[in-house]
Amino acid sequence: MILHQLRESSGYIEELDLIAIYEDEIIAHIISTKARVIDNQNNEHEVLCVGPFSVSPSCQNKGIGTKLLNYSISEAKKMGFKGMILFGNPDYYHRFGFRNAKEYEITTKDNQDFEPFMALELYENGLDNVKGRFFEDETFTIKEDELNEYEKKFPEKEKGKPKIDITQ
Repeated sequence: MILHQLRESSGYIEELDLIAIYEDEIIAHIISTKARVIDNQNNEHEVLCVGPFSVSPSCQNKGIGTKLLNYSISEAKKMGFKGMILFGNPDYYHRFGFRNAKEYEITTKDNQDFEPFMALELYENGLDNVKGRFFEDETFTIKEDELNEYEKKFPEKEKGKPKIDITQ
């Protein structure tokens, strides 16, 4: 649902909505959308929000995600963005240069800081004047009634825990 809404939002950037295909199957996807950091004087600084980002489990640990993320970073640089921000696994993203966002004096919109909240400067000193609270596209906030309406488009499914037959 979020991807569909992101593609209709004002923060959508078609050039940063990328897929990897193998044997006519989509095996990976990454999207970056416009976001903002608002400082103490209410000045807005445009940055990118990375994600969702996924690689099919059968295709992981083969360099596909690395190629996709590196291409996304390269394109974002060409487009002149100052930085990229994401929520993710530090063990994975640190190798691309992402660092804890607090190093740039950037917090979540709720003034939180934690290790998986990371930022990447897209060029030297690109985030020097970008400080404050990070606000991703409003599309990431889903209302329950919108979700229920969206799910009506799909076949009925049983909710609850998956049942596993252990007798086999």
